[in-house]
Parts: sequence; structure tokens; C-alpha cells
Amino acid sequence: MRAVWYDRPGPAAEVLRVGDLPDPVAGPGEVRVRLTRSGINPGDTKKRADRFGLGLPFPRVVPHSDGAGVIDAVGAGVDPARVGRRVWVFGAQSYRPSGTAAQLTVVPDGRAVALPATIGDDVGAALGIPGITAHRAVFADGPVTGRTVLVHGVLGGVGTLAAQLATWGGATVIATVRRHADVAEATRRTGAPVVPLDAADPAAAIRDHAPDGVDRVIEVSFSDNADLDAAVVRNGAVIAAYATRHDRPDFPFWPMLFDNVTVRLLGSDDFPPAATRQAAEDLTTAAAAGALSLPIAEPLPLERAADAHDLVDAGSRERILLAVPD
Repeated sequence: MRAVWYDRPGPAAEVLRVGDLPDPVAGPGEVRVRLTRSGINPGDTKKRADRFGLGLPFPRVVPHSDGAGVIDAVGAGVDPARVGRRVWVFGAQSYRPSGTAAQLTVVPDGRAVALPATIGDDVGAALGIPGITAHRAVFADGPVTGRTVLVHGVLGGVGTLAAQLATWGGATVIATVRRHADVAEATRRTGAPVVPLDAADPAAAIRDHAPDGVDRVIEVSFSDNADLDAAVVRNGAVIAAYATRHDRPDFPFWPMLFDNVTVRLLGSDDFPPAATRQAAEDLTTAAAAGALSLPIAEPLPLERAADAHDLVDAGSRERILLAVPD
């Protein structure tokens, strides 16, 4: 099969290789997917660069956890009727050496989710890591019907989906962006009121929309926003954080304590299996209902994987995909 891989960490242009690798074989409980699209996330490029200093988990890594395609083989214990079915894939490179940057990938049966005819492969390949993280951030602490949800970084991959999923779940959404110049785009994308964090008093602006405080905060930079979050939550609120700029953030302990705030930290590779299954089901349902609208760039060919990684590392606001050849 044609594939992209790396065997050492480093800059994309230096370490990513494109060539031929042996076709993988589906083992017990697994399916093999012939991919049409491979989705790239910041987590994929951080692994390639060894951002957290953990070293390479395998001698050779075919990157990317998300994708879409058609099941072409199944292992023992999997319904043979799945062969020929369109699917979207998540977690392909989670604790596994071979992800979706290839013509073929093998994943556990449950990580290949049926893709309805109304959902294109581009959208399917864009759902995985950001969608499941967003779903967990929004719903881990129960339904949000009638709740007020503050979504920071709403122009990011997780933020966009979190705002749309919260709206789909019956919440009132308030969104933030870093700069006033981004408000118009964020408003178009979410339909929610948007507060720029470079405003004179963003806490007051958020309180204008939620005088009694917010019930949930979807947090992309806990170290930067902890004081702001403490100023706008109501008693019993949850701050669900999936990223931070500083590794050891300070936060206002006593104000959060008096408001009985829960801080939930989200690591997408290790969500409970039941939560992941529910997220996959809900994402498919919401996408099929037209509740999710994702900005997706024109897919790049497999041979331009390094360029695609650079776009992700540069902070592209569009989902970056590779088009996988037949």
C-alpha cells in the first residue's frame, strides 16, 4: 500500500516519508478500511514532533487517527456484512503504530463508524478527535438542555464542534475568540453571541449574555482563561479543559472553591469506551441532521503530507485532510 510514515521525531519536511509498505491484515475483532481521506489534527503533529518528550512509541509510525473510507476486509468475530460499508474512523493511531495516512488501515471494529449516505467522506474524516473531544467536553457532566455553555476558541476544530453540539443538545451558547477581528467569522460559524477576549472587560461582556453565570465552560487554554472563567461561572459549574498554553497553570482556588467548580481535564486517547461510543453515535446523528458545519480545506494529495502538517502547525482554521489514492 502507499503510505506516509516517520521513524524519528522532527519537522514534517525532514521526517515524513512517502512510499510503499506491506498491506495490513485485520485480526480478530478488527476491520480493514480502504481509505479515501485522512484527517490531520494538532495531536498528530505533536506526536510527530515529540512535543511532550515521550519518544516514539513504535519504531515506525504511520500517522493520523481520523479518516474515512470503505471496509474491505474483517477479522474473526466481525460481521462479514460490514465489508463494502462506508465508515468514518477514529483512534486509528491511538496506542497503535499505523494510522490513516495510508491506503489501508486496520482498527478495532468499534472505531469504524457507519457513515450515512448524506455525509461525505470529507466530513467523516473531520469528525474523530475534535468531535469526540468536543462531545466529551459538552456532555461528560450530563445533558445541557436549558444550560448556558461558554465555548472558548470557537474557531478551532474542537471549539466549532463543541458550540454546534451544545446547540444541538439544547443549550444556550456563548462563544469567545481572541481578537475582535474574528467576531464576524465566529458569528457566522456558530450563530451564537461572540465575545472577543481583547475587549476591555470580557467578563462583563459574557455576563451581559449570562447574568446568572454559565453552567459549563469548554476551555482551550486553561492557563490563560482561569481568572476569566472564575469570574463568569455560576455555583456548581464545570470547566472542561482539553488544552492549556502553560503546562503548570495557576488558577484562583478560593473563588472556584466557593462556587463549587469542577475542573474536568480531557485526554482524548483515554476517554471511557462507553463515552466514546456515545460520542460517535451522536456525532453521526448530528452530522446527518445537518447540525454540524465544518470548514474543510481542499484535500491535499498523500505526497504532500509534510505541507499538510505545516498547515496544521500554523493554526489553520480549516480542517486539513489528505486525499488518499485508490
